[in-house]
Amino acid sequence: MNRTGIIHTQQHHHLYLTSSHEAIIRIQTPKGEGVNVTIIHGDPYDWKDGSWQATQTEMKLLQTDDLYDYWSTSVSMPYSRMRYGFKIKTETETLFYTERGFYTERPAEISAYFCLPYAHDTEVFSPPPWVQNTVWYQIFPERFANGNPSRDPDTTLPWGSEPPKPDTFFGGDLDGVIQHLDYLQQLGITGIYFTPIFEAFSNHKYDTIDYLSIDPHFGDEDTLRTLIQESHKRGIRVMLDAVFNHSGYYFAPFQDVLQHGENSRYKDWFHPFELPLQPDGDRPNYETFAFVSSMPKLNTKHPDVRQYLLKVASYWVEEFDIDGWRLDVANEVDHDFWRSFRNEVKNLKKDVYILGEIWHQSSPWLQGDQFDAVMNYPLTDAIQGYALHQQSSHDAQVALTKHLMSYPASVNAVQFNMLDSHDTARILTTSKENKALVKLQYALLFSFPGSPCIYYGDEIGMAGENDPGCRACMIWDEAKQDKDMLAFLTQLIALRKHHPAFGTYDELFFHQSDDPAVLHYQTSTADETLYFVFNRSLETKSITLPKENQEQWMDLFTEKACSTTFLLEQESFRVLQLKRTS
Repeated sequence: MNRTGIIHTQQHHHLYLTSSHEAIIRIQTPKGEGVNVTIIHGDPYDWKDGSWQATQTEMKLLQTDDLYDYWSTSVSMPYSRMRYGFKIKTETETLFYTERGFYTERPAEISAYFCLPYAHDTEVFSPPPWVQNTVWYQIFPERFANGNPSRDPDTTLPWGSEPPKPDTFFGGDLDGVIQHLDYLQQLGITGIYFTPIFEAFSNHKYDTIDYLSIDPHFGDEDTLRTLIQESHKRGIRVMLDAVFNHSGYYFAPFQDVLQHGENSRYKDWFHPFELPLQPDGDRPNYETFAFVSSMPKLNTKHPDVRQYLLKVASYWVEEFDIDGWRLDVANEVDHDFWRSFRNEVKNLKKDVYILGEIWHQSSPWLQGDQFDAVMNYPLTDAIQGYALHQQSSHDAQVALTKHLMSYPASVNAVQFNMLDSHDTARILTTSKENKALVKLQYALLFSFPGSPCIYYGDEIGMAGENDPGCRACMIWDEAKQDKDMLAFLTQLIALRKHHPAFGTYDELFFHQSDDPAVLHYQTSTADETLYFVFNRSLETKSITLPKENQEQWMDLFTEKACSTTFLLEQESFRVLQLKRTS
């Protein structure tokens, strides 16, 4: 047995609590070694006649990738504590794996075993339960709808009159969003994520001037209050975007440092290399976001900065009842600040959603003490790798499995999943205008655990290259909208809402495919089993479904029965429900 491939740590992806009396335990073993894994567990103080009263529970094979088999089980702890180890057995060998390493016989000394000293309620990761059933819609406010021209900047251009540029304005505002809430409700949207709405100089508003004021070109506090109230009436949650990594150039404390240098009371709010500040040139003499001189980095370790930003975070939750915060450039702010941030807003509203903008593996922020979730760009990459970049179905399965096994199931359930955003090219453009592949990718996205998001305009076929191209004005002329794509996404959203195994399932099982272009997997809850099959190739493929006695399959999109062998057209997919006949 390859001992180097047997891995268990007490980090969050291998050990996490579902309550103070139950833990989920995972372990990795080398792929394909034909092992059985049993966990030996018990209360460390439960002894009888000099013997530790341990229980043995067989673990279940959860997933497989290119290197590992992943095993999992839940373990109850009546007294909120546990010692545990693993028995790993093949036909020819038995090993016991504990905190101290490997044994060929079960160790008698309890101190050798892994220890969970006490499971406190405060250590249970409990994300807002509403998030996993939410379908988000991302709005870039300046480009969604102009509902009140009296708010327009002086340089406002006619709506959609030319391609967007970094410094152009078209007059989008919060009034325009209010006027189209019924449209979003009909689409099936249950959450809106707004890019920043606070006073700023630019059209994107990531250069904040005043964190406690709505940008006057978007509206005022009454406008936002109406927007949130009307959204809530329609069952739509509202998440705002906070930029706490950096401020804008015209943020009053930064202006004070520019003007007064060493004598400024705010000089320690930022990270100057030297004073006076020199914003001009390729590299300013102070820390910024990237090297953008108009976005000076905030010193979140400074007590006054922390107090100010935490006041901002609590103000919009307490006074306006927002449902979530999306946190810009979250991985460049210190962890201690985010812990304080979480305590601040969760004490005001327990089920507020905290979402970090992080583009890479994010375990350090997802331990239950900082964020509920992150923007799931690695999932985006895995989906597009298969659908658009000729990645084989095997490699796609490996990428998707590694991603799922990186986090506890409770984290995966509330991750923010998307195909594009204001920071990327639109999915139709990335897909080279291939609508069939766009639909295929959305079906993949919606089938995975997490909270899917549609970027404004994708549902009616908008295209656009990277910023600023992806930030064009929403097309409201129905004659120019792609009604087929709109109908498709409306149906996809409805299916996800009405079928528990569509994205919020208990189990996911990948079927091995002999065809590198065909990806298929099965999801299930206690009441439902769904089968997803995708064909990204330019050829029709013959598909054979798994079949047991007294079972048949139904296509969820057509609501027609499906035989166990069928032809799957090029660049298409099927979502099939298992129907039991007895």
